[in-house]
Amino acid sequence: MKDEIIQLNKLWDNMLKERRNSTSAFHIDFSEFVSETFAVGPFYFYIIDTLDFSISNISKGFKEAHGIDPNQISTINDILHLIHPDDLSTVTKAEEKAFLLMNNIIGLDKIKKYKFSYNFRFRTISGKYQLYNHQSLILNTDEKVKSLNIHTNIHHLTKVNNNKLSLLGLAGEPSYLNMDIHEGFCKNKNEAIILKSLTKRELQIIKLIAEGNDTHKIAERLFISILTVKSHRKNILSKSGCKNSVELVARGISEGWI
Repeated sequence: MKDEIIQLNKLWDNMLKERRNSTSAFHIDFSEFVSETFAVGPFYFYIIDTLDFSISNISKGFKEAHGIDPNQISTINDILHLIHPDDLSTVTKAEEKAFLLMNNIIGLDKIKKYKFSYNFRFRTISGKYQLYNHQSLILNTDEKVKSLNIHTNIHHLTKVNNNKLSLLGLAGEPSYLNMDIHEGFCKNKNEAIILKSLTKRELQIIKLIAEGNDTHKIAERLFISILTVKSHRKNILSKSGCKNSVELVARGISEGWI
C-alpha cells in the first residue's frame, strides 16, 4: 500500500510541477460553489495545496464519515490510507487517464472547466469499507493552484464499482463519460461517450428528481408550468441516454454529474 501511495504522489507531482507556486489561503464562497458542484448524498470536501499536498478546509462531514478528527489530517497521504488497498491502483490509473485526456485531447488550458469523477471504497467510521464517488476540481486564482476534492457516499445506491472515469464539463464544455479506467488511453474524442451539455435548469430538475419530487412539485419549486417540466424531463432523458428517472438518478449520482 505504501508503494502505491508513493506512486500516486509522484504522478500528481509530475502533473502539476509546472503549474504550482507557494500560495497563501484564498477565499472561496463555498455556499454557492457547493450547491452547483456536489452530488446527492452524504458528502464532505477538502482542499489540497498543490505545492506540498497539504490539506485544509476539511468539512464536518469528514469526521462523520470516517470517525477521525480533521485536525489529525495534514496531507493527502493521511486520506489515501483510508482507501481500500485493492482500489489504490484504480485511483492511480483514473488520475493518470484523466490527466492524459486533459493534456492530449481537451487541453490543459481548460483544466479549471472540468470536474474529474470516479469511484472507490473508503474505510468508514464503522471500520468497514463503503463505496464513494470522488470528484475533484482544480482551482486557480492569480497563479494560486489548489484542488477541491469532494467525496460522496453512494453505498446506498450501489455496492459495485463501475470502474469508470468521467470528466464533467463546466461552463458549457462537453462532458466525457463512462471511460473504462483499466482500458488503454483514449486516442481521440470519439472513444469517449460524450454527454450533450445539460443546462443549469436541467441540472436543477435532475437534482429535484433525485430528492424525490414529482413533476407537479418540481413545477411548484421552480415556478414554471407542468408542461415545461415535462418538456425538460424529456430532453434530459434524450441527452443522457437514460430510459427513465430511476436510471437517470442512479447514473447521475454514481458517475458524479449531478
